[in-house]
Amino acid sequence: MDQSINVRKVFNGFLYVTLVIFLVSCNPQGERADRYEADIIIYGGTSAAVIAAVEAVHSGKSVIVVSPDNHLGGLSSSGLGYTDTGDKSTIGGLSRDFYHRIWQYYNDSAAWKWEKHASYGNKGQGTVAMDGENRTMWIFEPHIAEQVFEDYIAENDIVVFRNEWLNREQGVKKRHGYIRSVKTLSGKVFSGKVFIDATYEGDLMAASGVSYHVGREACSVYNEKWNGVQADARHHGHFFKDTIDPYIIPGHPESGLLFGITAEPIAENCSGDQKIQAYCFRLCMSRHAENRVPFPKPENYDSSRYELLIRLFNSGWREWFDKFDAIPNKKTDTNNHGPFSSDFIGMNYDYPEASYERRKEIIKAHEDYQKGMLYFAANDKRVPEEIRTEMSDWGLAMDEFTDNGNWPWQLYIREARRMAGIYVTTENDVLGKQVVPQPVGMGSYTMDSHNVQRYVTSAGFVQNEGDIGVHPEKPYAVSYGSLIPQKTECKNLLVPVCVSSSHIAYGSIRMEPVFMILAQSSTLAACMAIDKNLPVQDIPYAGLREKLITSGQKLQPE
Repeated sequence: MDQSINVRKVFNGFLYVTLVIFLVSCNPQGERADRYEADIIIYGGTSAAVIAAVEAVHSGKSVIVVSPDNHLGGLSSSGLGYTDTGDKSTIGGLSRDFYHRIWQYYNDSAAWKWEKHASYGNKGQGTVAMDGENRTMWIFEPHIAEQVFEDYIAENDIVVFRNEWLNREQGVKKRHGYIRSVKTLSGKVFSGKVFIDATYEGDLMAASGVSYHVGREACSVYNEKWNGVQADARHHGHFFKDTIDPYIIPGHPESGLLFGITAEPIAENCSGDQKIQAYCFRLCMSRHAENRVPFPKPENYDSSRYELLIRLFNSGWREWFDKFDAIPNKKTDTNNHGPFSSDFIGMNYDYPEASYERRKEIIKAHEDYQKGMLYFAANDKRVPEEIRTEMSDWGLAMDEFTDNGNWPWQLYIREARRMAGIYVTTENDVLGKQVVPQPVGMGSYTMDSHNVQRYVTSAGFVQNEGDIGVHPEKPYAVSYGSLIPQKTECKNLLVPVCVSSSHIAYGSIRMEPVFMILAQSSTLAACMAIDKNLPVQDIPYAGLREKLITSGQKLQPE
């Protein structure tokens, strides 16, 4: 595969197709609106959005991708290069093709710019980088993932409108239960036969009047064990193992709590709430001098935000570098690790329902927090010398996210809205306690929730809550019913990312390979609905199953 994206080809093809479909009409108010039409309209710029569009072309349907993002691929091209896979045999279709294309790229010695392939080896804790036998690769650099997604777009002549944001208040027009068109804030109107919401937030789903849930359900709602508040769970080690004082002046509650600790008492175990697991940026870092940018100091830097980290270090904790996971060319996918890390715990509760402006504020707050933490660890004299010295060798990778100060474009939205669809996937499905009807893809990863809140225990010490990791004994199926809303709410919408599931089940489903799997299955269902002129709820599953198998999807373990 050519390492460089043929920019002229992409641009010229995009310009040509855009000019062909460009229509201008006048609405009753006399305002001009740009109108576009295709069989399938996909809203989102994620990996799922691209894969859904590719399948639409392969299935002979016209398609338009309406992306609020300028860069395509979501987290897969924005720092999450250390793929959470689970059982790789369950990953088929175009999702597997993506990882095959990654393998093709790195199978060329020219791909190894900052190190030789032999020196990288097959590193990974449970994730094999290169699987030569199956010609796939699961660990990669962000800009290479983006290149693969752009290759998909160019090869299939897919029309993409970038930086187009859905008008969430008045932009969805429905008639007789069908979405007829969606309008963006720029005034563009997109009409289609079937619509796919491939965003991490579920904005099109919500604006279409489809029911959804935000937060954690009580265990009693779906007869689950691991949903809701889980103050006693200690699954990943991302909790305070030592007694650490939470107050600004130790031993003096009247002095107030340290930054990031809530005064709200912990609720009863298994009770539900509207809180969501923490977000962070997955950073691409390097300690290679030729490709390293020193950690910047945020304009509003406040070292007091990291006092709890100092107390953690002083307790003897030394796991700071444990999730600097190596990806090719002497870089990392750096994730949250331990009781105090890159997760900005408790600072995202309003994100799913927030306005675009408020979301920008939340994203900026996460960026400032994480940048400040990196600068603090590399420069503050209170940080243990061995950590500070090693941290000073690290920086942001100079050749990644070059138009954004080497900072990832996409915040890791681990969970936002979740549809309340025809079928709700729960931990009982993930753990194999019941038979899943009408499977359209598979998952296998741990039911993984990051911490949700940081609070003061009854004994007066700081603690985290919400970190869950329960591993299914075998892969499980995801039902078609989890991709579609109630028929009374919308008849031509599919949702492969904000799927219908409980909070804890979503902790397993929410992996990039699974999103791509469900996106392809959604498009195959959309095509059937178009061909048979049926609501997406009424297509015959037997026919869909046949198409899924033909397309290479895995519906049961090998």
